[in-house]
Amino acid sequence: MPGNVVRFIAGSTLVLTAACGGTTAAETGKPVVDAAFFPLQWLAEKVGGPDVTVEGLTKPGVEPHDLELTPQQVAGVAKASLVVYVKGVQPAVDEAVAQHAGDRGFDAATAVPTLEAVHSEEEEAHGHEEEVAYDPHLWLDPSRMATLATALGGRLAEADPAHGAAYKERAKQTAAALTTLDAEFAKGLETCASRTIVTAHTAFGYLANRYKLEQVGIGGIDPDAEPSPARLAEAARIAKEKKVTTIFTEELVSPKVAEVLASEVGAKTAVLNPLESPPQGGDYISGMTANLTELRTALGCQ
Repeated sequence: MPGNVVRFIAGSTLVLTAACGGTTAAETGKPVVDAAFFPLQWLAEKVGGPDVTVEGLTKPGVEPHDLELTPQQVAGVAKASLVVYVKGVQPAVDEAVAQHAGDRGFDAATAVPTLEAVHSEEEEAHGHEEEVAYDPHLWLDPSRMATLATALGGRLAEADPAHGAAYKERAKQTAAALTTLDAEFAKGLETCASRTIVTAHTAFGYLANRYKLEQVGIGGIDPDAEPSPARLAEAARIAKEKKVTTIFTEELVSPKVAEVLASEVGAKTAVLNPLESPPQGGDYISGMTANLTELRTALGCQ
């Protein structure tokens, strides 16, 4: 499942070379942040504020895992002074950073505690378990996002000291909003009839870990990996045993398998958004709040 690129020279000196792809600081008069996908784009916009120009590498509605960078986007990464991304979500971004950004990369997974990846048999059969040893979907835990906000504010301040105080202040405000969201999740999911969620793919490990839920993924960490009949049978067994009433689908993944499973176990379906793309008419906080509402309904929370 994303990465960000902040293109500028440390201090107040801006890049003066012509653009080979993407926007340059010379064109805007301020640092440019290329966000690999939605959650990091939202974070960069909140923390960077009016002192940066933010560009998204992944268009809304596009599955981030499937992103292929254009030559112009790769050229933009090559001009970056700071690349903020989550290694293991988008191979194309990982490769561009490794080849062109060098020590200018800021892997968000290095700024927060990560969880061990639990790969499906299908992923192991295709060697996907060797890509990263951790679950990369860390943005689905608001408390980790708060930590990332603070870290991003610090990195922006290092690279652009002239606006350092403003970056840190916006980071503080963003972290506070995310901490409030974290508290709302904790309270909202504190007392529920069930604590088992069955999801289209195992994107919600951080959310489940944070709020003491049990996640059962129909697919593995990779949303493109087709579940085997054995995995479907196991998911159905657990759903029946735990009396699961809702099978969660996603906006960017076909709901067909989840719908078949729901029919088999006598459950309904609902959307639990992994927020790999912006929610319609909303932002990260509104999208997560909508997820909380869906979870409370599905789990019978008081």
